Amino acid sequence: MPYTSRVTSQRAFGPPGWTRERLGRLMGAAFLVVSGSLVPDAVRGQQPRAPHARTAIATVRFRVRSEEGPVAGAAVRADSFSTLSDSLGSALLRLPAGRYPLRISRLGYATWKDTVSLQAAQDTLLVVQLEESAIQGEGITVSVTRTGKMVKDEPLPVEALPREEIEENLTESPADLTRLLTEMSGVRIQASEPTLGGAALRIEGLRGRYTRILSDGLPIYGAEPGALDLLQIPPLDLARIEVVRGAASALYGPAALGGVLDLVSRRPGGPSELLVSQSSAGATDASLFTSGRLGSGWSFTLAASGDRQARTDPDADGWTDLVGYDRAVLRPRFFWGDAKGDSLFVTVGGTVEHRTGGTLPGDTVPAGGPFAVRLNTGRVDGGVIGRLALGPALSLGARAAATSTWHGRTFGPDVEDTRRGSFYGEATLTDTAGRHDWVVGAALESTRFRYRQDSALDLTYVTPGLFAQDEWSPSRLLSVAASARLDHHSRVGTFLSPRLSVLLRPAEDWTVRASGGLGFSPPVPFLDRVQQAGYAALRPLSDSLRAERVRSASLDIGRAAGPLELHAIVFGSTISDALLVRTYPGASRPLEITNAAAPTRTWGTELLAHYRSGPLEIIASHTYLHATESLPEGAGRRAVPLDPRNRVGIDGIWEDEDWGRVGAEVTYIGPQRLEDDPYRTWSPGYVLVNFLAEVRMGRQRLFLVARNLGDVRQTGWDPLLLPVRSPDGRWTTDQWAPLEGRVVSAGVRVEF
Repeated sequence: MPYTSRVTSQRAFGPPGWTRERLGRLMGAAFLVVSGSLVPDAVRGQQPRAPHARTAIATVRFRVRSEEGPVAGAAVRADSFSTLSDSLGSALLRLPAGRYPLRISRLGYATWKDTVSLQAAQDTLLVVQLEESAIQGEGITVSVTRTGKMVKDEPLPVEALPREEIEENLTESPADLTRLLTEMSGVRIQASEPTLGGAALRIEGLRGRYTRILSDGLPIYGAEPGALDLLQIPPLDLARIEVVRGAASALYGPAALGGVLDLVSRRPGGPSELLVSQSSAGATDASLFTSGRLGSGWSFTLAASGDRQARTDPDADGWTDLVGYDRAVLRPRFFWGDAKGDSLFVTVGGTVEHRTGGTLPGDTVPAGGPFAVRLNTGRVDGGVIGRLALGPALSLGARAAATSTWHGRTFGPDVEDTRRGSFYGEATLTDTAGRHDWVVGAALESTRFRYRQDSALDLTYVTPGLFAQDEWSPSRLLSVAASARLDHHSRVGTFLSPRLSVLLRPAEDWTVRASGGLGFSPPVPFLDRVQQAGYAALRPLSDSLRAERVRSASLDIGRAAGPLELHAIVFGSTISDALLVRTYPGASRPLEITNAAAPTRTWGTELLAHYRSGPLEIIASHTYLHATESLPEGAGRRAVPLDPRNRVGIDGIWEDEDWGRVGAEVTYIGPQRLEDDPYRTWSPGYVLVNFLAEVRMGRQRLFLVARNLGDVRQTGWDPLLLPVRSPDGRWTTDQWAPLEGRVVSAGVRVEF
């Protein structure tokens, strides 16, 4: 088998005499100076030893592979020596005898690291298996932390849900992400718009609008998540879900004040899949995933789904508890890459949906007469990620995404037409120099909102920004990630958002992660209360509104002891100038958005235990959350509504590769503070029990899912429908417990 040796020069782009390592050190040092710390010369990594004689040279041969076969164009680095793998996945380095840190990286795969000791005249063969990962290449990276490292090596507090766990939970909610996201620590799905069945993602107790949602690192769902975004994303084509907890404006700018959710799609290859299911609640779901090769380095994936839910009224009060909808989603993705490491990724997508709620035909609200609630949604989006390899680790990246969403809503007598659009563009330069992985870049983001019935609510925001990040790993025991972003928002001015994270390994089985950062979010009208009541009830945003600003920190101590993994997490955040909704009863426009008089304070703890032995896996968790905020009316404080103080869960699953799987889940949701609820101030706690069974028959998988076996319903305690219409126009209370009760569904997954 032929091998080629490409020991690259250390010469970088810059003035004569500059090396890439020197350039990387200077950029890393400049960034750390801005962050308030300097890296001592003694820990910047050692210079490669020059060979003294021919007999002092050792040879290392690499075979880089993945599950799909050889990996071409992988960057192979030993200290400052580097090369690229050829079309057969082979690479060769000739190095002076000694001990070397090894690093192999390639777009679409998690970075592999190890250490090797070489003796003079020694010939070593290393076979390396890379694991598929997010599309990387700084700035265009879809690896949510921008480094493409394995989760265990990341200083940032990152939670990752791999494909195996996605498959375990896919059949429980085949039409949307709500079931999958409840499997992630620090994350909770909260119903946010009961009249239309909306939901929001709360990270560490913070409201859903503080979370930035990405798809393959692209903000194709816009700058601000809507109440229905998570309900319109089928999960069949997902390879992994990643969540960064805490203020992430340093990574992704405004709208990442509370964290980032990145949905990483499946790569081409492997079998196609079709999933069809039917539930006792009247839901019919069908999803398709397929992929293929197009030639000349191009490949594609295609995801499509059609979903239907019949509107139901389990408590027979004439009001729709389970909103009906018809939805279709189509998303093709295209991939290109060559052996040099250059790559291109293109995605386009479209969604259409019609939702129906409110009173059932022939029924009326307590005041008399029908009250129809309907929402028509249309969304188109597109994104592109490009990477140009300038060397084994040096690359130039760019990405861009644009989306446009139309909503036509009927809310009783009111009709609303809105359009939201956004654009995001970014260019970055990234490299590895010694023990530093750095990236610098520039970004431009714009958000546009138009309300057809009243242009006074229209807004247009433009935000250019500059950012830099450096991850420094002086040893296996310590890794430090420092990042900062400078954004100039067209309405609220300039903000600096830094973040610092540290990973320590004090002992073989112990890890300690500490992280803290700042972030901001501009004033927007997309608050939960406004979306429930409608924009017709909202006054125009005041020019005196200030941006929301957050300070967050977390500490995670973990230990892996054989089949048992334990984590204890403490987190906290303070939001200054948080946006609240004040109500003026009797006014033609009763809702006004204002800044809170005092900070919103949130802190909590999380205990996690994960046990895996053979076919058995058990996960137990407890979350304690204490969140308070200012009263919208003025002085005083209250518990943040719909944040349960305690949440306890235990999941167990038994899986056999040949036979199938069976699992059960028990979750306790503690009392929640309620807002403007005439029936009670605090909800009662309740327990949910779910069951799953799946049988494999060749390429087919038959599954049965039973959710909420105890038939827990909010309407078992109190009505959802209000006795009189609220001052802001709503006819329902907030949703704090399930409305549909017990639901049994069955279906089939077919590979072909």
